Amino acid sequence: MKAAFFRKHGGPEKIEFGELPDPFPGPGTVRVKVKAGALNHLDIFVRNGMPGIPVVLPHVMGSDGAGVVESTGQGVAGVKPGDEVVLNPGINCGECEYCRAGEHSLCVSFRILGEHVPGTFAEYVVAPAANVYPKPAGLSWEEAAAFPLTFLTAWRMLVTKARVRPGESLLIIGIGGGVAVAALQIAKLLGMTVYVTSGTPEKLARAKALGADEGIDHARTDFAGEIRKRTGKRGVDVVLDSVGKATWKQSIASAAKGGRLITCGATTGPDPQTDLTRIFWNQLTVFGSTMGTHGEFAGMLKIFGDGKLKPAVDTVLPLSRAREAVEILEGKRQFGKVVLRVD
Repeated sequence: MKAAFFRKHGGPEKIEFGELPDPFPGPGTVRVKVKAGALNHLDIFVRNGMPGIPVVLPHVMGSDGAGVVESTGQGVAGVKPGDEVVLNPGINCGECEYCRAGEHSLCVSFRILGEHVPGTFAEYVVAPAANVYPKPAGLSWEEAAAFPLTFLTAWRMLVTKARVRPGESLLIIGIGGGVAVAALQIAKLLGMTVYVTSGTPEKLARAKALGADEGIDHARTDFAGEIRKRTGKRGVDVVLDSVGKATWKQSIASAAKGGRLITCGATTGPDPQTDLTRIFWNQLTVFGSTMGTHGEFAGMLKIFGDGKLKPAVDTVLPLSRAREAVEILEGKRQFGKVVLRVD
């Protein structure tokens, strides 16, 4: 099969496009003929090499994908060849205490397509049958590939963790990436007031076109001070910050008394300067979040069923140009998702 993969860890130049052996479905799994796959920052981290997470080389990249079920392994029920599907990227064991409690992303052996196992940037991918969901009819293949990881992550952060309510305010740090844009779309659907930051005026303009109420150029101003000014010194109810080291202290200062901070990543570093005094005095709550459960995936999937929402797709390239697609992501030149067309 044709695939985008790397044989050695390193920069974008390590990405190859070529032939690899076809995968075959084992018990409880299905083989999907991939129509499209979408990039995430996780693809960059895995290619660079993540301490403590070895991968079998050559390694096929890609966590997000949509396609057609081509064949099924022994014991698979409810899924058949010809089904048009999207993939939940998170794979759990189904047997540990967390899985039995329904907290699948806390599974002791939790894995992600394209990180721990071969991913979706190939003509075929094998995944557990439990991770296969019907493709929303109103989405193109590229759109269907663009939402699973980011929208699941944003859904769990806002709906399950922060328990946001209509009328509350949300600050999203660094609009433009997949999770941030997904969070903006979900928050507006839920009736929130949304502030976004970016160092790029064009991204702020695109965020406003997508529904953001106000934008702040964090390259020109202290966004915490600006939020305090715009909210009458109150701050916002919820801050979503997955930038990390470069912004965390300002994010804490942006939260209202009793506010919540949520994070699913740290693109600028995992060891930020913090302000414990402000956290305990203002009685803030900090939530960490990773991916989501099967129940959350099914719940999130419903928002695409009536056509009210579509993921923001920035760029679509053929699989053979995977290296160029990754360079767009690494250069932070996208707003929304960069997608690879496989078929």
